[in-house]
Amino acid sequence: MDEVVEERTEGTEEEEETLDEVQKLQAELEQAQAQAAEYLDGWQRARAEFANYKKRQEAERAQLIAFANADLLRKLLPIVDDFERAVQSIPPEMKEQTWVEGIMLIQRKLESLLETEGVTPIETEGETFDPRYHEAVTHEEAEGYTEDQIIGELRRGYMLGERVLRPALVRVAKPTEDEIEKE
Repeated sequence: MDEVVEERTEGTEEEEETLDEVQKLQAELEQAQAQAAEYLDGWQRARAEFANYKKRQEAERAQLIAFANADLLRKLLPIVDDFERAVQSIPPEMKEQTWVEGIMLIQRKLESLLETEGVTPIETEGETFDPRYHEAVTHEEAEGYTEDQIIGELRRGYMLGERVLRPALVRVAKPTEDEIEKE
């Protein structure tokens, strides 16, 4: 009988050691799984941050290129103005000469370049003065015009997409003395 009790005690001790070992292994497994989940979460966050970084860099690069293009186009506008004035001042009897045709061809190429880059002239004729697009040089009394209507354009303005590249220099109508007295 003593032998049976000893066997049961030995069997129970072995079972307890096995249970302790299983519990220890389960705790280690849970800890390893938690650590793996933490590493996975950290990796996923780093991956998302890197993707956002790449998108931000691409957007900044595109914006930098757009600003550089806008700056270059802005520098070309006085040249376009000069060609326009030169072509307008050519006497009619000289317009058939080949060198004049060459100048006109250069002007058309410059205008075409601006057009392909998305540069469009700002409309002024008959428009109401808008400080976002126009720069008033003078306010003059003018018959036949309403207050703040543009009388004339001194320098053409241009847009690059939705952005003003250069505002138009304009003359703006103000009410005449007769209109002021009527009011």
